[in-house]
Amino acid sequence: MDLTKYGHACVQLTEGGTTIVIDPGALTPEPEACHGAEAVLITHEHFDHLDQGLLEAAVASRPDLRIFTCAGVAQKLEASERVREHVEVMEDGQTVSIGDFEIAAVGSSHAYSHPDASPVNNIGFLINDTVLHPGDALTDVPAPVLLVPGQAPWLTVPALVEYIRTRQRDRVYAIHDGLLNQWGLQVLDSVLDIEARRAGLDIRRLLVGATVHL
Repeated sequence: MDLTKYGHACVQLTEGGTTIVIDPGALTPEPEACHGAEAVLITHEHFDHLDQGLLEAAVASRPDLRIFTCAGVAQKLEASERVREHVEVMEDGQTVSIGDFEIAAVGSSHAYSHPDASPVNNIGFLINDTVLHPGDALTDVPAPVLLVPGQAPWLTVPALVEYIRTRQRDRVYAIHDGLLNQWGLQVLDSVLDIEARRAGLDIRRLLVGATVHL
């Protein structure tokens, strides 16, 4: 399986002849992010993970595109005549097969982020029992490869480190870094480097355009 990082929280996965994309949002400016994808997976409704215009363009270029997401996102996309017929809702524990991929939905709620607002729907995706993309949550399920949120308004460094250490992983790659300037990226890279040396594992932030073979 090949994993390619795009802007912010977006990744593209390719296995055999199948390509899927997770969370192409407003902070994912790369037009190639959805190229060739049979399915787009959206964890939750926030702008940095969901871009309706991008989905409409993807459907226009691939009329058989399938979009898997939570109920909250499906409700948001109901207003788009072009997209809504492509949307399929998943809940925690449900699975679906797309070509060479077995996709499981994990979790149900966004991390707590504000005292005046209840968390929105958020489902993570476990791909081929190998790669976990949790969206905006610290969902704890077994997976050799963890795509950890590197920075978010709801996330602290202690919580980030504790999440990385919750389970033994083979690799940890930080995504969700689109709100950071150069100094913030340096701090994140330093935290990850300390964890990598402590655990003796490949723990680092993926750069936009980088591809790793899993």
